Amino acid sequence: MKTNKITAKDLMSAGYKEGKILGKALSVAEQLLKDMDGDTVISMLTAVLDDVYDGELSELRDMVLEDRKVADIIVLKEQPDKFAIYGEDNIDAGAKAQMAIAMALPVSRAGALMPDAHQGYGLPIGGVLATHNAVIPYGVGVDIGCRMALSIFDIPAIHFDENHDKYKRELIAHTRFGAGHGFLKKERAQHAVLDNDAFNMTQFISQLKDKAYSQLGTSGGGNHFVEWGIIEFSERDEVLNIDKGSYVALLTHSGSRGMGAQIAGHYTRLAKEICKLPQHAVNLAYLDMHSEAGQEYWLAMNLAGDYASACHDIIHQKLAKAMGGTLLAKVENHHNFAWKEKWGGEEVIVHRKGATPAGKGVMGIIPGSMTAPGFLVRGKGLENAINSASHGAGRLMSRTKAISNITKQEMSAILKENKVTLIGAGLDEAPMAYKDINVVMDAQQELVDIVAKFQPRIVRMADDGSKED
Repeated sequence: MKTNKITAKDLMSAGYKEGKILGKALSVAEQLLKDMDGDTVISMLTAVLDDVYDGELSELRDMVLEDRKVADIIVLKEQPDKFAIYGEDNIDAGAKAQMAIAMALPVSRAGALMPDAHQGYGLPIGGVLATHNAVIPYGVGVDIGCRMALSIFDIPAIHFDENHDKYKRELIAHTRFGAGHGFLKKERAQHAVLDNDAFNMTQFISQLKDKAYSQLGTSGGGNHFVEWGIIEFSERDEVLNIDKGSYVALLTHSGSRGMGAQIAGHYTRLAKEICKLPQHAVNLAYLDMHSEAGQEYWLAMNLAGDYASACHDIIHQKLAKAMGGTLLAKVENHHNFAWKEKWGGEEVIVHRKGATPAGKGVMGIIPGSMTAPGFLVRGKGLENAINSASHGAGRLMSRTKAISNITKQEMSAILKENKVTLIGAGLDEAPMAYKDINVVMDAQQELVDIVAKFQPRIVRMADDGSKED
């Protein structure tokens, strides 16, 4: 029987550190020394640390592996960096707390909350985050490339009033809404986006193409819409070359449908496997832009953005053809996306999750609700806001709270009061579920100039208020 003695100092020289694992290793060593010499035991215990021992020391090995997992967790900054907040009085504490976590990431460089901000998953809705060499799938969001598109026609407002039923009929005929909804093969539209080489970059992306094809030119559920309205210019806009007056306009809001949602889910799971963050920050898992996974996601994200734009393009083409008139201007902007931009003298990845790009001179559309006005804006390029603005009014109530607190009668009354015809939508999208768009716009006067005001008149949304799929 061997009687060699192994001390804590011996094991620490082999790589063990003070703590429970060292105590366990000493206990194991004591048992092993009954049948073998000290050098052999030390060699075995060192092999456990190096994860090359395939013997029966499973309990000690499991402790070592578990400790290694904890050790691999990325350490956040002790104090989150400061971030700008616009319209702070109307932003919930949850959104602020989420933004603080995002600003504690080691890759974070700058952040801002827009006045429509509210709590989401990972980065809050209305959150803007600039990172160094890293892209966060949940910082972009599930509905990748979700966007606004506005077509302004040379049709006077009186034409809308005189032909209300036709506008409604054509709106119903040329739009399709809701989770999973698409077109049959004989109905499908064609678009150059389907020839994008990015569809062939991986098997995962390739298998999404047929669903994308079927849903091309459709709109999602939730707060997505297609609506006719009247846009009013209080003075001539030289950039758009549009005179003062009121014009018929088409406004759409939707994203990358099921394809975008699956891309978001796939790369979020991958990011969480690669980027180990503390539990409270896990939804902010990021991908290194120099890695294969980071480059894959970047290409997939841009493909989803192009696809979302194509969906709007088809809807606008169909309805413009149906109603006639000359297109005076088309403005489009997206959110739920990431851009390579310069900030503070370095290239950063700017995530705008529910925030509108508002660089100097950049045009954007900020909608209110189905009864509240929307605004055509021009960005001022404020660096403190990371060249951003709100993407809408922002939710005042959660969907669940809206459904339980708002009646159909109340919703009908406000629609009637504002002379809005509604097709579809659930109580979760009732105007009262949203913040006052005028308060939101007042809070971002530093960020954008208002060019024109859009008033919804006929609004179509998903019949059941369903979310994206």
